[in-house]
Amino acid sequence: MSSTLPTSPSHAPPPGADPAVSDPAPRADKLLFRSNPDPTLGVELELGLVDEQTMALSSSIQPILEQVPPELKQAIKPELMQCVVEINTGVCRTVGEVERDLREKLQVVQELARRSGVRLWWGATHPFSSWHDQKITQNQRYAMLVELLQEMARRLVTFGLHVHVGVDSGDKAVMICDRIMQHLPTLLALSCSSPFWEGRVTGLGSMRSKIMEGLPTAGLPTLMRNWSEYVWLVNHLVETGFINTIREIWWDVRPHHNFGTVEVRVCDMPGNLEDTLALTALIQCLVKALSDVIDRGAYQHDCHPMMVRQNKWRAARFGVRAHLVDSYTYEVRSCQEAVHRLVELLRPTARQLDCLPYLERVLRLAQGPDWATRQLRLLEQTGSPQEVVRRLTEQAQV
Repeated sequence: MSSTLPTSPSHAPPPGADPAVSDPAPRADKLLFRSNPDPTLGVELELGLVDEQTMALSSSIQPILEQVPPELKQAIKPELMQCVVEINTGVCRTVGEVERDLREKLQVVQELARRSGVRLWWGATHPFSSWHDQKITQNQRYAMLVELLQEMARRLVTFGLHVHVGVDSGDKAVMICDRIMQHLPTLLALSCSSPFWEGRVTGLGSMRSKIMEGLPTAGLPTLMRNWSEYVWLVNHLVETGFINTIREIWWDVRPHHNFGTVEVRVCDMPGNLEDTLALTALIQCLVKALSDVIDRGAYQHDCHPMMVRQNKWRAARFGVRAHLVDSYTYEVRSCQEAVHRLVELLRPTARQLDCLPYLERVLRLAQGPDWATRQLRLLEQTGSPQEVVRRLTEQAQV
């Protein structure tokens, strides 16, 4: 098999033509952004499936899916690996609605998992199971993905939290993706829950973020100034064979045209529902506040990408113990101080969105210990990675 990615010969200019002046290749269908007048919410949880006896990851998604009630078929789904279940909310207006939605679905999934002899793992990597032992979900899209990415796809045994927030235009979605980047390291620090990889203590709070960065279209997004540039980029990637579909763009934050949202994907999977809701509130408030700033008139934000990368590394390494560089003053501040300042700025927005109690919980998250540290302390106390999984799966039940 060729080691290079395929390109489409139909897009090449005719012989002898100057590529710089030739007519552009035909474009794919337009990406129409579905406008949302309100900052609605949609939340996606990726949870691991672990055997209730061994506490190892279990490729048990199929028996669970076979028992899902018809009305929840679109909300409880498989992922690339058979040891993962994805749980999606409907469109919610408030974090309170998200909580009610997720509690109901989690209780259903917990019961179906129990019948299948498995539990739900709330963490971004598993403490001891190896990716070599996991099975790929059998469908055409995942087969194409593994063919394209090879081992980089096969080792994607990670679990994340994705939060969608509605915005009213594609141009605004792109601007928010740019302006929210300076806050992504803070979100990662608060959610760190993946200190293990392949049964080893990695020394990182978020090994998941480093695994994801191994993908060619993951990590921090490229600079885009408007919706047109985003559409051009997506078309280019598809037409040149670099990706199969737009769904293979896995940036830490991205516009989502079908849902009309900004989707924040940087977070590890927190260790319980309560912390998941706190992060959801923080993300909704951030998107709404940035949207309001843009409506009042704003210059395209020029936070240097290297500063964001530096902060993201610090967050992945140290979690809530990280010290982050302020993108405006260039001062180095503790994660706790950065979160306190952010929450103070966002309180008026949280009151407007009716999520202030959820946002306030972020302050407790910042005080630590983060979920990565909790996993490591349990390992130190018990000497057993199996016991780490056993205790945390019991505590996380809703």
